[in-house]
Amino acid sequence: MQTDDELIKKIRKGNQSAIEILIQRHYKVVFAYIYRNLGDYHMAYDLTQETFMKMVRNIHSYSNKGSFQYWLLKISLNTCRDYFRSRAYQTASTSSPIDESVLENKLEGHDAIEQKLESNLIRSAIMELPSYQREAIILRYYHDLKIQKIAEITSAGESTVKSRIKQGLSKVKTILERRHET
Repeated sequence: MQTDDELIKKIRKGNQSAIEILIQRHYKVVFAYIYRNLGDYHMAYDLTQETFMKMVRNIHSYSNKGSFQYWLLKISLNTCRDYFRSRAYQTASTSSPIDESVLENKLEGHDAIEQKLESNLIRSAIMELPSYQREAIILRYYHDLKIQKIAEITSAGESTVKSRIKQGLSKVKTILERRHET
């Protein structure tokens, strides 16, 4: 199996099939990140496509320093940020709640249903966070990235990332407690 760097070299030489391989290899991670950040399946699909178009346009600027996947996640994050600043997002009147079943197999049994309900409540609470806290929490807990990598991807200091995660988790806890009381 070819490494990402080998595929990138081929792409830079004009090999179209290397682009397809690279996209197939990273599609799930990019889509999952964007979907978890937006909570809208169809828009996540569109932004995933946009992310890969940006990747292809900018592959020549990739420096081969660090992980290609982190570089791609940074493009994904910036694509989401651009969307949140866009007129399309600003004028959207409703947003559909996040449905993780799109990303995971259906759960079965009573305990699984309770777990899924709890999981949906947590995701819904995360969607209420400011984008900078939501980004940090998604990258840390859903993509299992270290603080240093999150700092690189979000262009923030490590202490800032730690603060965003801590404050975001505190807000999620408050949101869940408030919902539990009602």
